[in-house]
Amino acid sequence: MGKIVDVKFIVKEYTYEKPFHIANSIAAGSTNVEVQVFVENGAIGYGEAAPSYRVNGERVETFPTLEAFVKEQLVGVDVRNYRRIFDIMDGLRSASSVKAAVQFAVLDAFSVETGVPVYQLFGGAKDEIETDKTVGIDTVENMATEARKIFESGFKTIKIKVGEDLKKDIQVMEAIAEVTRGANYIVDANTGYTPKEAIYFAKALYSRGIDISVFEQPVKAEDIEGLKFVRYNSPFPVAADESARTRYDVLRLIKHDAVDFVNIKLMKSGISDALAIVEMANTAKIQLMIGCMSESSVGINQSVQFALGTGAFVFHDLDSHLMLLEDSFRGKFVQKGPRMLA
Repeated sequence: MGKIVDVKFIVKEYTYEKPFHIANSIAAGSTNVEVQVFVENGAIGYGEAAPSYRVNGERVETFPTLEAFVKEQLVGVDVRNYRRIFDIMDGLRSASSVKAAVQFAVLDAFSVETGVPVYQLFGGAKDEIETDKTVGIDTVENMATEARKIFESGFKTIKIKVGEDLKKDIQVMEAIAEVTRGANYIVDANTGYTPKEAIYFAKALYSRGIDISVFEQPVKAEDIEGLKFVRYNSPFPVAADESARTRYDVLRLIKHDAVDFVNIKLMKSGISDALAIVEMANTAKIQLMIGCMSESSVGINQSVQFALGTGAFVFHDLDSHLMLLEDSFRGKFVQKGPRMLA
């Protein structure tokens, strides 16, 4: 039988190899919560919550108080009836990363019980995906050097953080383009620009012959009209990240015709909303990328399984575990440079 007998939350701390700097935020490490779901036949499922106060308003200090509630709701429920558990977890509107971790841990336990990998439970669309790797905000010289090293190590897509200094950001892109010819670029302003600044930045790159594949979240999360304004005046595809937390956010973006891409992050939406967003985007002909917060290999595994299973994503930004210091790799996938294999 696959009935849940226990749920445990375990707080874990990780340190970045070097401080991770994005627009108006610098992090030295991440405090995450590992969720373990125990099933009566001995199977154990693992998930991870990587909270973000900046994006979700979450604080890891509040998560232990949810453990008793989750246990009360789930003990006695069969993991084979995971849709019921998804519905219960949808009530955790103020703790979306916990919702994601619990939902995945249940699927992981079901996977162990049945012997079917989680990515096949999601549909088994792909056996392999490829991630980008991120260049955080630094000096122009350091960012160009890091981008060159990333490109030379085999990563074809480079994500570049901007949004604090418009003039310098243009110089950064010029320097990176010079040393990584042939790479694809995802440029992420993390809400750092005004709409006019974002358009100026995009047109400045275009006039210099620098092409970017995705211009991610150039303006404030709440500024849907600004996002649409940038989209209609930018030579590059515009993506929503901080503006697209739930299925309802994405529905609003679609209605406003505001974006070309949506960045799904399980830490923002949970698995249930992520599945709904995939279907909405496919119907509206909006393209998708999948991203991460500050997950270890346990948490990145969730997104890798989701991406492999659904096959829904043009770009995969699943590199946080490559920047964190971990004692051991614990993902249920194979990492070969940028390649992630089932």
